[in-house]
Amino acid sequence: MNRFFLYIALIAYLASTLSFLFYVIRNKNLIEKTAHYLLILGFICHITAIVVRFFEAGYTPITNLHESLSFFALCLAGFFIYLKGIYKTGILGAIVLPAISVLVVWSNILPSEIKPLPPALNSYWLPIHTFFCFAGNAVFLMSFFISVFYLIMERSIKQKKIMSIINRMPSLETLDRINYICISYGFPFLTIGIISGSIWAKVAWGAYWSWDPKETWSLITWIVYAILLHNRLAIGWRGKKTAYMMILGFFSILFTFIGVNFFIGGLHSYL
Repeated sequence: MNRFFLYIALIAYLASTLSFLFYVIRNKNLIEKTAHYLLILGFICHITAIVVRFFEAGYTPITNLHESLSFFALCLAGFFIYLKGIYKTGILGAIVLPAISVLVVWSNILPSEIKPLPPALNSYWLPIHTFFCFAGNAVFLMSFFISVFYLIMERSIKQKKIMSIINRMPSLETLDRINYICISYGFPFLTIGIISGSIWAKVAWGAYWSWDPKETWSLITWIVYAILLHNRLAIGWRGKKTAYMMILGFFSILFTFIGVNFFIGGLHSYL
């Protein structure tokens, strides 16, 4: 039953994607509103799919790559809806919604059968650790998009090549402010995720830290964002420096989440 709601969510996300792309071309408020409501519909159906899977499985469904990608997409959709409610970020839907759709499609083509949990995962730390890690990663993916747009806009303005789409984007100052919001949420989420994972590791494997590849890369990622946050607060990093560090941090997240699983392995390879 959970797959039914996930398919409905995917259809809504794809329709929202097309609407946002059409909005880039036509710039009509009605098109933007349609895209927004389709996004909301997809988000609600997506939540329903995960809740149904929770009751079908009997545990928090973030234990394999199918479930992880799905939950990651849900977090990204939720954070985009949140930002869109505060700032005029509708135009960003043309890149965020395709990313959400790709994640859900990828999730759907992966094996999705419900299996008994490995003993190490059968813990109340599972929902705590996974929620904060994936929520933080979704926030940082959003910051990656914001940073790319910032750099494109900054270069276009400097070269006096102002495209019509850039005129509809939030200002550079607003994009920089959104980036600060992203790190204000994402860094605490990532920190709680690492701490809860360390406590869970002690319960499951007898040690708080074992330098497992995913643990190591999570720490590297945390250090990148810690440097960025420190320099922003202490010496006033803004604009391009923040954008470049956000992009670097997300590439570290990407390797932690995907690269370690496929190229290195380790205790976390069940994802």
